[in-house]
This record gives sequence, C-alpha cells and structure tokens, in this order.
Amino acid sequence: METGRHLDLGADIHIHFATLTSLVPLTEHYRDLLDAAELARLERFKFEVDEQRFLRGHGFLREVLGRYMERAARSVGFERGPYGKPVVPGASFHFNLSDTKDAVAVAICANMELGVDVETVDRNVDHINVGQHYFTVEEQASIVEADDGKRRFLEFWTRKEAVLKASGVGIMDDLRVLRVDQAENRMMITHDVFIAMAAPEYHVRTWAVDATHIVSLATPQRTTGIKFFGVPG
Repeated sequence: METGRHLDLGADIHIHFATLTSLVPLTEHYRDLLDAAELARLERFKFEVDEQRFLRGHGFLREVLGRYMERAARSVGFERGPYGKPVVPGASFHFNLSDTKDAVAVAICANMELGVDVETVDRNVDHINVGQHYFTVEEQASIVEADDGKRRFLEFWTRKEAVLKASGVGIMDDLRVLRVDQAENRMMITHDVFIAMAAPEYHVRTWAVDATHIVSLATPQRTTGIKFFGVPG
C-alpha cells in the first residue's frame, strides 16, 4: 500500500485506507480542517468513540481530497445530493467515503460515480440469521457453503452498501432484491428512486486491505486499474 502525494488519477480508481489508530497523531490537525457544519455535527455526538471516528474520518477525507485538488484541505467545500451523498463542487473527480468502528476508506475516480464500503472482519455478527433477512437465496447458499461463512457474509454486505452508495440513494427497504455474489450484477430492483438514480448494472469487487479489514467497491463500468494508498505523507 503506497503513501505520499498521489494527485494524478488518470483512468484508475484510487482507494485510500487507514485505521483510526494510525490517525491518532493527526487528530488535532484534523480538527483544524473541519468547517463549521462539521464541527457542529461533531458536537452532537453523545459518545466519544463516535466523535473521534467522525473527526478522524472526515479529516482524512479532507486531506486526501485536498491533495487531488492541489489546494488546502481546509478550503475543500462540500454539497450533498438529494439523498445525502457528498460532492465537491468544481472537482474533476467523483469520490465516496466509508468508515467502520476502527477504519476509514476513501475511493476516488475521474470518470464515473462509485461506492466504497469498509468493514472489520472480526466483528461479531449472526451471519446466518441476518443473511436470511437481507440476502438473496443464492447469496445465502454461498454463505452456508463457504469455509468462512462470516467473512463471505461481510463481503456481500459491504458490496450491497457500496452499490447503494454508488447509486446516490444510500438506503433501501429490502436488500434481498440486490444481488452481489457475482462480479457483474444486473439490477432486479423496482424501487422508483433507485431506478431513477442508479446505473442499469454494477460491477463489484472485494479486497482484504490488511489482516482484519476488507473493502468493497461498486462501479457502473468494469475497471481494472485499482490502486491502494495509505495515510498521506
């Protein structure tokens, strides 16, 4: 995983990953980067763990985006789509942010919308019972047949999240109509908002970025140029 200044996307997709622990030394620096709206949101968290996850995640996001825009991270401005997906006005790229209890990931691409989701693989989850509520019959069978059923469950879960985020909708009542156990997944969804905003198909992939975290990516077009980066240096 590379670090340092990487500003030229070309036709690639860049995925920046960091554990929240690795960002501890940057906490106060990141606090100085947040705008008034982010600081106000920071103050509304009831628990310190949630406050710190937001602070480090959004500081990391600003630092990464600032390097691509060749401008100060503090000056990066955000707007939100109709269902909350953030965009940077005037940017020559698309991006997506994901965080979990102990890590953050930012995906960036020049020519298409995308969605990313990061998850910790050692978390506790009843993957069989939860899978019955949210996964297709084919996905449930794949989980049961896998050597590591919980990991397969988390792969599928992060892929579904990534597709919803790529679409800009971000949430859906019934995830069983969204199949992600194949590399290419044509839409079976009849939800009016999703149909209006989503691509006709999404390509999904999952990677292990370290011993305890996976990252899934969803894009409306097939892509092979994926590069991973660590904390900007």
